[in-house]
Amino acid sequence: MFLFASLIFACFVLQPLGYAEAPDDSSSPKREFRAVWIATVNNIDWPSKKGLPVEQQKAEFIKLLSDVKEMGMNAVIVQIKPTADAFYPSAYGPWSEYLTGEQGKDPGYDPLAFMIEEAHKRNLEFHAWFNPYRITMNHKDLGRLAENHPARKHPEWVVGYGNQLYFDPGIPDVQKFIVDGIMEVVKKYDIDGVHMDDYFYPYKIPGEEFPDDESYEKYGKEHFENRDDWRRNNVNELVRKIHESIKKEKPYVKFGISPFGVWRNKADDPTGSDTRAGQTNYDDLYADTRHWIQNGYLDYINPQIYWNIGYELAAFDILLHWWRNEVKDKPIHLYIGQAAYKINNNPVPEWSDPEEYPRQINMIRSYGDVHGSVHFSLKDLNRNPLGIKDRLINEIYKKPALVPAMPWLDDDPPKKPKLRDLIKNEKGITLTIEDHKGNDTVYYAVYRFEGKHKGDTGSSENLLTTVRKTSNVQQFTDITAEPGKTYTYIVTALDRLHNESKESNPKTITISDKP
Repeated sequence: MFLFASLIFACFVLQPLGYAEAPDDSSSPKREFRAVWIATVNNIDWPSKKGLPVEQQKAEFIKLLSDVKEMGMNAVIVQIKPTADAFYPSAYGPWSEYLTGEQGKDPGYDPLAFMIEEAHKRNLEFHAWFNPYRITMNHKDLGRLAENHPARKHPEWVVGYGNQLYFDPGIPDVQKFIVDGIMEVVKKYDIDGVHMDDYFYPYKIPGEEFPDDESYEKYGKEHFENRDDWRRNNVNELVRKIHESIKKEKPYVKFGISPFGVWRNKADDPTGSDTRAGQTNYDDLYADTRHWIQNGYLDYINPQIYWNIGYELAAFDILLHWWRNEVKDKPIHLYIGQAAYKINNNPVPEWSDPEEYPRQINMIRSYGDVHGSVHFSLKDLNRNPLGIKDRLINEIYKKPALVPAMPWLDDDPPKKPKLRDLIKNEKGITLTIEDHKGNDTVYYAVYRFEGKHKGDTGSSENLLTTVRKTSNVQQFTDITAEPGKTYTYIVTALDRLHNESKESNPKTITISDKP
């Protein structure tokens, strides 16, 4: 995700407008979507470079998941189709060059299957991230693509713009090809979500028109006098078809999009945001996010609000309020895309303030209709600029959080599990959890209270951890229990859409302070 937002405003170093301080809501919510993008294009996050041995690729990804868990996240969004290629064996694209260094070369394993399995072991949601139209990053030579590349088989689908090749969004066969390619993954893999980012029609290049005269003449002109309306309709139809296809196949798989942070500026539409963005979703990328929200095409929308609070051209706080209003009373979750890559790495002085990023998270948390954050990208958090990784681990995301439920998809929780026993051993306290046969439990929430009585399970304060279900009777060991204390435990069962059961029976144990 080469986030164009930074380029649009790169030449401006402006003082922020006056703004009210974000409400101080540093308490950790029990439910909060905490995700991070893992980008594979140009080997941004993973693999660290092309052509690594399989075991090194796997070890790197496992280390990234360990970092994600350490930072308190509960989901990853992994780019599996960055340039009309694939990180899995596919009938709709060749193997990605970012794996082996050669497009079309089999890496010797199925990276997608491996990544999903490892993410689920750690009870992380796995959202498969697709880039629908992009074919190349820095050239326009079809001959450089793998022989079996769909763009070489269907050159009539391809257009060049700037120094890149794209599938033409206005061709119906292209739309069907993209939908079918996404559904290949939905059908074959145990993903939790399908995700797309801000790349629809490409960001405009000054003085260069997107070359779709032929497709407009053939497919659009009869029905759309305005070419921009036709382009928006092309994207709308793609989004609608993806949503309908996913829900027909696996209704529980979420569909989300992370658009550029500005739909339209107020100067162009009185219902737009009070911003002055150089390009916008509606007018330049032909991505009508409002249409998708109002027509129920998405389960979540994740706008990239990659500017600081109070920024003169596009303020984080102003856009946060605007997007909240867009989703109000709609069956859709709002997550905010945050610019970890800008921390201490941007000429705007606010990004050198160690409190800017935490302040944004506190502002998000202060509103019950905003359900979490997605951070771009993992490598930037791992750099730990201004100590943000440490802050996430030790403060902001210290307490675990459950992924917010989506009752419009499913609101039927599993039956409550049974806490069979507690046993003190050399590692800690081992809980034995028993579940009902046929229960649709995917994982358990473990709550721990000091003393002989259970307390409130409605907050994150007593949520110890989550544990992926592996069998109807399984064990979990709490290695953080302290000698000399009495603890009471309960567990709950949650399904894949995070509906939570009633509480199990409580169990209490006192740990001797003697060796």
